[in-house]
Amino acid sequence: MVKYLQETTVADFATPKFLDESKKGAYNKYSEKRKKRACNRMEQKKKVLRGEAALIIAVIINSLGVLLMLQSGSGISAISSVPYAFHQVFPKLTLGTWTYIFQGLLVLSLMIMRKKFVPSYLFSFVVGFAFGEMMDVHELWITRLPLNFPLRILYFVLSYLIICIGIALSNRCKLPIIPTDLFPREVADITKVPYARIKIGFDVICLLVTAGMTYFCLGKIMGLGIGTIAAAFTMGKGIAIVGNWMDKKVTFTSILETMEKKRNIAL
Repeated sequence: MVKYLQETTVADFATPKFLDESKKGAYNKYSEKRKKRACNRMEQKKKVLRGEAALIIAVIINSLGVLLMLQSGSGISAISSVPYAFHQVFPKLTLGTWTYIFQGLLVLSLMIMRKKFVPSYLFSFVVGFAFGEMMDVHELWITRLPLNFPLRILYFVLSYLIICIGIALSNRCKLPIIPTDLFPREVADITKVPYARIKIGFDVICLLVTAGMTYFCLGKIMGLGIGTIAAAFTMGKGIAIVGNWMDKKVTFTSILETMEKKRNIAL
């Protein structure tokens, strides 16, 4: 059968002999096997990285990216604009503290949407706490960076790329992730709406909340700039592009994934 299929030319598809359904079925099965073998070879060529390391890197660089964007003067990133607004209105709490309060509310919202208690979401809150603490650490040195117009542009470009890479890593580490990254991913899974669309919608809502809160409480809009708006409308697509590139090069494994596989085998 394999020899028969290999000797068949493209032109033969137009001949009556291929009207026979059994022959068509045989060819389709053969094609599917070849595709599966090709996919398996591609998977074997990918580098396997630890999801735990990816998550740690994501926490460090995402917190850095958020503050670097704020330092650029183009506005804070959309995912951190709401905690920033609360920090400006209620400055007794640090930006990091408001960040993990906001993230806790996002985790609670997801459980309400799932209509059940999800234990892994609690670990996500722990990761969010670490993210908030890292923001406070980065704030100690980022605010001392020199400022001029060319450097502001550089800071914004770097922060945009850093956040895209960090969120793409988070989405693939196979571990509970920062709630602000987890929220759009889980909402996309719950609603079956494409991630990029959910991410952009989430960012825009954050911007509207920030604009309204700072304007009505402080008399002016704070924290938002042209960079914030540009990032809000494009970052979802940017994350998808970086993620697709990662998927071609590497794959991730984690202790939770290993435990889940062992549990499934035992069952």
